[in-house]
Amino acid sequence: MTAVEHPARDGTNGPARRPRRVPFPVVDEVARHCLQEEEPETVHIEVHLPGRLDPARLRTAFTQALHRHPRILMREAEGPWYRRRYEWELTPDPDVDVVSFPPPDRDALKHARDRALGAAPPLTASPPIRLEVVDEDDPAHGSVLFLTINHTALDGPACLRVLATAAELYGGRDNSPSAPPVRTPDAPQEQVDTPSTWTPPARVAHGTPEPSPGNGILVTELAVPHRPKGAPYTVNDQLMVATALMIAHWNREHGARPRPLRITMPVDDRPRGTDMPIGNGTRLVEVPFAPAELASVDRLSMPGLLRRTADRTRALKSLPRPQLGHGAALLTAPVVPVPWRAALTRGLRRAAAPWTSTTLLSNIGRIPYALDFGGTAGRARAVWFSAPARMPRGLTVTTASTAGRLHLALRWSRTLLSHGDGAHLRDLFEQSLHATQERRP
Repeated sequence: MTAVEHPARDGTNGPARRPRRVPFPVVDEVARHCLQEEEPETVHIEVHLPGRLDPARLRTAFTQALHRHPRILMREAEGPWYRRRYEWELTPDPDVDVVSFPPPDRDALKHARDRALGAAPPLTASPPIRLEVVDEDDPAHGSVLFLTINHTALDGPACLRVLATAAELYGGRDNSPSAPPVRTPDAPQEQVDTPSTWTPPARVAHGTPEPSPGNGILVTELAVPHRPKGAPYTVNDQLMVATALMIAHWNREHGARPRPLRITMPVDDRPRGTDMPIGNGTRLVEVPFAPAELASVDRLSMPGLLRRTADRTRALKSLPRPQLGHGAALLTAPVVPVPWRAALTRGLRRAAAPWTSTTLLSNIGRIPYALDFGGTAGRARAVWFSAPARMPRGLTVTTASTAGRLHLALRWSRTLLSHGDGAHLRDLFEQSLHATQERRP
């Protein structure tokens, strides 16, 4: 779990006096060492509402939500060059007004996405997020909330929790998290068929790079894939297989030599209630695929691939492991000044680039909150997330489901792919996801 926890309580009158400073957890420090202006580490959340919002009421509700989750009110503390830790300074109030209403224009959604990918909220101002409200040209299309997060400090699920609180304060509707789906307990497994991880994984083949740096994005809405009742795999396993097949097909089209694929998958065990710890709270695991598994998948071999993938994801989720592994914990031990560790971390990251996983699949799953703002604003009808897509991965896949639909975001580094490449990858993903569905009689 993240070290940015909720304050202790004194047992009499609520929270005890909060500490003024909190050391950076491992995830935050590694991200802070490796910041790049060309490809900012932002998480973007895009929430589509059927109606319009009142600016003053939303500002009030969101500010109150920040105070309900006070650990989001933080900024990077200043310190001497020889300090051995970065520290978050907790603030009683926001330093800036994080809610804005840009003037509407013809390409308002595109421009808002560009801002979300192209500029991170500064770490020096509390909180390191911003919320833009974009009204579409046609009033019947409602409003879109764009929440941009500096990923050095926070992740998407934590900020979605804050947004759910703001929705409840704004509209007076219950936005408590829905109960998680009931899973059949997994039978103990003695051995899991896992390909070797001693070979550097495949890279996503270059398409037609664009001259400008940064990230590009494409969002689309798909049907949630059918899964037979009692199937030994989950929708997340179907998404994992679809991602692997998409990249394998793309690489074959571009003449890349077959290599094993490794797909990073965030695992989040935090509760979704108001006591949810705020910060970077996911741990990362890597799901491997052998080249032969993805070479010629047909209707007969697909069930076996899905079952093997399910075995691997279950085994990986059950293993206790630090968020970024044991090596990162050693790398961030406060034994030498921060600038020395930063230089070492960046050097090791460059050296380890060939061993970085092929891509990242972040499946948020079914959005647990109604995100119902009440009145004329209404309840969210679509929610998209996107995760950073820096090289050497250069491509991330993020999915979430709302109102019975799957919302997919493909995000890529422009030094690797173009918008046309992203559209082709979207088509490949849709075809691959459809192939994971067992045919109904």
